[in-house]
Amino acid sequence: MAMSSGGGGDDTPMSDINTTPLVDVMLVLLIIFLIAVPVVIQTVDVRLPQIAFEPTTTKPENVSLTVRAVDGQCEVYWNMTKVDASGLLNRAVEKLKKDIEKAGGVENMDPDDLPEAHIRADVDTPYRCIGGTIFTMQRAGYPKVGFISEPAPGSIQVRRL
Repeated sequence: MAMSSGGGGDDTPMSDINTTPLVDVMLVLLIIFLIAVPVVIQTVDVRLPQIAFEPTTTKPENVSLTVRAVDGQCEVYWNMTKVDASGLLNRAVEKLKKDIEKAGGVENMDPDDLPEAHIRADVDTPYRCIGGTIFTMQRAGYPKVGFISEPAPGSIQVRRL
């Protein structure tokens, strides 16, 4: 073990800055802020939805819509046909009427038998485009409007027979 007794002939004072107290103070401040920040952030208590992967059961009477934005303009496709807002409303009302007539009237239908609207939207689509499509489909009388999404990798469960 080597030890310096300070008797080396060089009597100049030490000019290096001792950074240990600075580091100690910074660590204490970091711990204080880590504890204090969650206390300062105030939020209203809400129950957030739990995300679950549910396979979509596709019925032939369901409506498949695709929504995307091109150059800031909303585009809505009914299957592969591009429609505007009034065309979407008219087409949705007509399809719902035909499905109800085919079933023999509303009194012969369960709420689960009504067709659903399934919306696929590009990830960069502004919400105003998606919200407008939801509003139009609800206005047309579709009680169930759902979203088609791509599950995260590894979250797909494989059933073995």
